[in-house]
Amino acid sequence: MAISPVSCANSPSIPGGPSVSSKKLLPWLVAVAFFMESLDTTILNTAVPAISEALKVTPLSMKSVLASYTLSLAVFIPISGWMADRFGTRRVFASAIGLFTVGSFLCGISSNIHLLVACRILQGCGGAMMVPVGRLTLVRTFAKSELIRAMSFVAIPALVGPMLGPIAGGLIVGYLHWRFIFFVNVPIGLLGLLMVYLHLPDYREEKTHALDIVGLILFGSGIALLSYVLEIFGEHTLSTGEILGLLAISLFLIGGYLFHAREIAFPLLRLSLFRIRTFSAAVSGSFFTRLGIGGVPFLLPLLYQVGLGFTPIQSGLLIMPQAIAAMSTKFLLPRILNRMGYRGVLVSNTVILGLLLLLFATIGLRTPVWVIVLQAFCYGAFTSLQYTSMNTLVYADVTEEETSSASSIASTMQQMSISFGVAAAGLTTALFIPNRAHSNPREMIHGIHEALLVLGVFTIVSTILFTKLSSGDGQNVSQQKVVHAE
Repeated sequence: MAISPVSCANSPSIPGGPSVSSKKLLPWLVAVAFFMESLDTTILNTAVPAISEALKVTPLSMKSVLASYTLSLAVFIPISGWMADRFGTRRVFASAIGLFTVGSFLCGISSNIHLLVACRILQGCGGAMMVPVGRLTLVRTFAKSELIRAMSFVAIPALVGPMLGPIAGGLIVGYLHWRFIFFVNVPIGLLGLLMVYLHLPDYREEKTHALDIVGLILFGSGIALLSYVLEIFGEHTLSTGEILGLLAISLFLIGGYLFHAREIAFPLLRLSLFRIRTFSAAVSGSFFTRLGIGGVPFLLPLLYQVGLGFTPIQSGLLIMPQAIAAMSTKFLLPRILNRMGYRGVLVSNTVILGLLLLLFATIGLRTPVWVIVLQAFCYGAFTSLQYTSMNTLVYADVTEEETSSASSIASTMQQMSISFGVAAAGLTTALFIPNRAHSNPREMIHGIHEALLVLGVFTIVSTILFTKLSSGDGQNVSQQKVVHAE
């Protein structure tokens, strides 16, 4: 199957390829889409009491509003690669932004919780397509030697969005109205649609195979059910037996997909890609590393607010240095990878991240603020390097025809790891703080410290997955001066 670039707007400098101006603006366009998607996963949390009061439901009922978005992401991410190949990256990316924008507007005017849940599902459909298709467009636009700079730029919103979400949600609810949490996406989405029309290149397969409907049903329902179990994990809405039953069904469905994928020529997700050493190390290593560090956005606000007594705004400001570090160090990342190679960076950097989690476990009532800020800055810099390295190594040795499937698998595993990371943080915290609702600050601090120690050790152990890389793996991505054959 050959990939056919369709003519881009603004007279491309290379026939069938993007123009110079479009190539410069493309990372900005994808980054804005990533920011919208990542911000929306957390911005709603602080508005739950206000929305539940306005819609006349209990705060616990709002869990369905939060979970529906995540479930929608989990179900529709796997088909994003096929959609891009079949209909073209520009059309699918524009449709994704359009769905997300329309869904946001409808959420903002919803008058009851059932309508709000339905609109959140629509929002999730758009969000599910934006991330993998945007990443796929970058991979097909930039030479592999240029990919690190592009990926390091668009990785920043994934770090900034979850940090700004609670602060932005609190400010909007406090000074405006909860509906503006959704309305804020509308002007951004409309501007994004205009930029897509003007600057997004259009890549598609000349011939596409039929969509794996059976695989979509098995994998989509299995992942959706698993995501739901993780969303309600640690709560008392369902009994232990019911949780275990749902978990067993979800694993059975996913296992059924794995069996099904081996029996057909064109499965929904091409699992044969895991035979590629760099792809396997990047995806599996990313999954297990995120299990450790993925709980940090959950644990640190809990530590700062409940344990140390900071306000939500102060807590958010203490986490902001992570985003500042990610933005200020992104230009250094290509040089670091070029000098040390992927194996050297991922092995050493994963250990450093684990040690930083252990260091977070030393933060207490007497810790100076400047020490907390310094630790957050260091953590942000090394997290940015980790994400950029893992995200670009995925594509080091895959062919052009395999990039869409590789993007779908990487995005699906990333979404799963986010849910698993929060669940792992919640589990470890619950183990050390049996009754969080009635724990005093000292007990809360001690429990969170224990949880951070466990996750830090787990992160260090996950380094093993990167040791199977060879010293020369990823050189076609990390080396800056590469002859790129057309």
